[in-house]
Amino acid sequence: MTLTEPAPPSADQAMTMVEARGVVKRYPVRGGEPFTAVAGVDFSLKRGECFGVLGPNGAGKSTMMRMVSCVAEPSAGSLSVLGLPTADNGPRIRARIGVVPQDDALDRELTVRENLLVYGRYFRIPRAELRARATRLLDFARLSEKSDQRVDELSGGMRRRLTIARALINEPELVLLDEPTTGLDPQARHVLWERLFQLKQRGVTQILTTHYMDEAEQLCDRLVVMDEGRIVAEGTPRELIEQHCTREVLELRYLLADLPGMASRLLGDGESGDSPLVVTGPDDRWERLPDRLLLYTADGEAALAELHRKAAAPESALVRRSTLEDVFLKLTGRSLVD
Repeated sequence: MTLTEPAPPSADQAMTMVEARGVVKRYPVRGGEPFTAVAGVDFSLKRGECFGVLGPNGAGKSTMMRMVSCVAEPSAGSLSVLGLPTADNGPRIRARIGVVPQDDALDRELTVRENLLVYGRYFRIPRAELRARATRLLDFARLSEKSDQRVDELSGGMRRRLTIARALINEPELVLLDEPTTGLDPQARHVLWERLFQLKQRGVTQILTTHYMDEAEQLCDRLVVMDEGRIVAEGTPRELIEQHCTREVLELRYLLADLPGMASRLLGDGESGDSPLVVTGPDDRWERLPDRLLLYTADGEAALAELHRKAAAPESALVRRSTLEDVFLKLTGRSLVD
């Protein structure tokens, strides 16, 4: 497969690229019980999918990626990648996958092209073919004009594109991307999104971890949400929104001095003990934040009109569709995890 043509049809488009069954990863703790980072997860993905792994810090995402990339071994359960059990086939699997780590880990003393050439030698790619691949990848990553510059002269977005290009030098069947756009500005993120979409169009399977929910909605065919080492939800972005949230969210802002009283009145959890003031559907749910109130509802405009009728009009209001971020916060909570 080249970076200028779509991948040819596979004899087995339904091939299971990764399959995890009851996978557990424990780490020893000096003088105490082992720490369980991954607590029995099950998932699989097919060829050509972009599969997302979401979760707060410490949920087990990076540990899962390390096991799939054959850097760490499961403590229990079974894990196969590219049809091969990871326990006995680490070198064979690593030769056929690409890994984009959280940190670039580029050689900053070398030029952009030299980073690709040196990394490609680990895969024993013939020199002429390696030079040709490097040229194609530099074009793919929009770095052709920077090929002779040293890495430490590049912007953060350029370094991330180079890291992705380097991960593709062995023409992998599966690419693992661990938070590939963290710290990038919106323009650089969108350029990377374009490149990842192109990879998907060429049949390259991807596993993606990210803290950006809009990124997951944009790129992932399916995803899982992890929390405390377990998978708490799985499905397409749209399925997860439909299963765990209402169609719309009404955001209400009141004067901060009035917010406690309005919260008591609207949520029905104050001294009066009354039921919520506005409920337009069986799945409606209120949430109080420090600066505003949220009403998860099927019809935000109808709920807002009801508030006006009951003399509870806010200073400002926003009706928006529910997003994957709403799902994420509902399943994993709003508490900060270090």
